[in-house]
Amino acid sequence: MKPSYVADLAPDTTITSFFLVCEKELRTTRGAKQFLRLELGDRSGTVEAVLWENAQQIAETFERDDIVKIQGRVENYRGKPQLAVDKVRRASPEEVDLADYFPHTRENVDQLYERLREHAGAVGNPWLKRLLASVIEDPDLAPRLKRAPAAKMMHHAFLGGLLEHVVSLCDLSRLVSGHYPELDPDLLMTGAILHDVGKLDELCYERSFNYTVEGQLLGHIIMELELVTKKMDAIEDFPPELKTLIKHLLISHHGQYEFGSPKLPMFPEALVLHFLDDMDSKVAAARAVLGAEGGEGQWTAYSSALNRRMLRLAEFRKGERVTEAPVAGKDSKSDGLGTKTAGNG
Repeated sequence: MKPSYVADLAPDTTITSFFLVCEKELRTTRGAKQFLRLELGDRSGTVEAVLWENAQQIAETFERDDIVKIQGRVENYRGKPQLAVDKVRRASPEEVDLADYFPHTRENVDQLYERLREHAGAVGNPWLKRLLASVIEDPDLAPRLKRAPAAKMMHHAFLGGLLEHVVSLCDLSRLVSGHYPELDPDLLMTGAILHDVGKLDELCYERSFNYTVEGQLLGHIIMELELVTKKMDAIEDFPPELKTLIKHLLISHHGQYEFGSPKLPMFPEALVLHFLDDMDSKVAAARAVLGAEGGEGQWTAYSSALNRRMLRLAEFRKGERVTEAPVAGKDSKSDGLGTKTAGNG
C-alpha cells in the first residue's frame, strides 16, 4: 500500500508518495517563467500539482500515464488542496501496486458478466439473440467489456463500471417491461445491452481514464453504431426493419440533441431506454458523491455530474424522534393518562 492517497492530503503537510500522472503540461507565466502543471491521481481521486524549478528538464524524464514518486508540500489553492512539487521521478514497476491507482467496481466482474449472458440468453427474438451473442461473446470485446469504465468522470467511472451499469439497466428493463405490457421486452433489453458498447473504443483505461483519438473525434454513439451495424450485416437475412429500430435505440439514448443524440427517442422502447439510462447514471453519481469525503455539515461536495450538492439524509435526520405512528380512526379523547390520542376531532 502506498504511503498517501489523494483523499488523505491535508494542507500544510509534506508528503512523499506515488501517484499516476493523469495530465502533464508545460506552461508559462506572464513573467515568461516556465512551470509544469500536473494532475496526479490514485484510486481515491485526483489533485492538481505544480513544479516551478527546472520545469522543462524534469518534464522530459516522465510521461503522462507514468506512475511517479513525488515529494512536495500540500497547499490550499482556491479552496482545494494543491501539491507544490519539490522532487519527482518515474517509479519502477516493483515499487507500485496498480490496484492503488485505479478505482474498481465492488461487484464480482465474472458474476456480473454471467448475469449479462443470462439476460441476453433470455431474449426470445432469434435475430436479437444472435446479435447480442455476437457482441458479448466476441473474444475481442468480452475482456474489454469486463474491464471498461462507463465514463471518464460522470458516472460509473471505475474499472468494471460499464458492465455494472449495463447489468443494472438490464435488471431495470426487465422490471419495467413487466409493468408496461405494451413494451417489447426483447427490443428494450437489446438496447440496454448495446447502448454503450461504443465506450469500449471511445475510452482508454489501461493506465488512466481518458479518451482515445477516435473517441474524441467520433464519440461512442457513432462508434457503437458502426460496430453494431457490422454485427447485424454479418447475420444473413437480418430484418431491415429491426435493423433500423436497433440503430435508433443507439443514436437516441441520450434523449436530447444537446446531450449528443442526433435524434430524439421516437418509439416507446427508445424513450424508456433513455430514461432508465439517465436514472441509473444519476443514481450512480449521487452514490459516488455521497460516498466521498468533502462537503460541509449535512451537505456533500459539489457534484459536476449532477450540478448540485446532495443532502446526507442520515446526518439531516439525526435529531428525528422515532415514535409509534398514530393509529388511523382513533378519536382524540383522553386515554385516561392525561394525554390525547390521534384522531379526527
